[in-house]
Amino acid sequence: MEGPQAVREALAFGHLLELFYEPSRQDELVEAARATGTPLTEVTATVLAAMGETVTPQGVLGVAELLDAPLTAVAAPRLVAVLDRVNDPGNAGTVIRTADAAGADAVVLTEGSVDPHNGKCVRATAGSLWHLPVVSDVPLEQAVAHLRAHGLQVLATSGGGDSDLDDLADDGTLAAPTAWLFGPEAAGLSPEALALADRQVRIPIPGRAESLNLSAAAAVCLYATARAHRSTRTNRLSQP
Repeated sequence: MEGPQAVREALAFGHLLELFYEPSRQDELVEAARATGTPLTEVTATVLAAMGETVTPQGVLGVAELLDAPLTAVAAPRLVAVLDRVNDPGNAGTVIRTADAAGADAVVLTEGSVDPHNGKCVRATAGSLWHLPVVSDVPLEQAVAHLRAHGLQVLATSGGGDSDLDDLADDGTLAAPTAWLFGPEAAGLSPEALALADRQVRIPIPGRAESLNLSAAAAVCLYATARAHRSTRTNRLSQP
């Protein structure tokens, strides 16, 4: 993990195994790691740059245990993002970060998707990798069956979908526990993946853009669903 944000979150959640830092980074992050007994190694900027992947190192690099959550860790979920064959690490990491921000219960990456431990993916999560279960290398059919067995409807994003996202928000469909299927940015979900969904959903685009990129589409769908869940919970609590 490169950069203070990812390292800080790994430390906070008990996953940091070792920390390397430049002499200039004698700060609260280094001291917090030292206080937990985490092994520390001071290295030069040149050495740190050789260890990492970023063009401009941020002065700290951490080593953490792998987070291979099983599908069974996704229990009693209400909102889950499923990435099918998404192999771009920046997109995958950003969706993990967005799912975390929206209050999702898990992210599932199917077979053929990027490894969430990819360095670029880890950086794109900005520490969210530690906040919720991230399941990887699962057959899509198995993931859908598991989520449906736990009471989730399965919605798939598609530019040609017969359901409009705004309509689903208005008619209460999004208030139900939901798993969203997202595909790779260029090709989208395959016909086989779309066939597994209960509905194929298009995001309304009133402007002239041809489409939204994957991370933006995921943000729109996840936040719309999270808002519907909050509204339903608020209405339930306000009833006498």
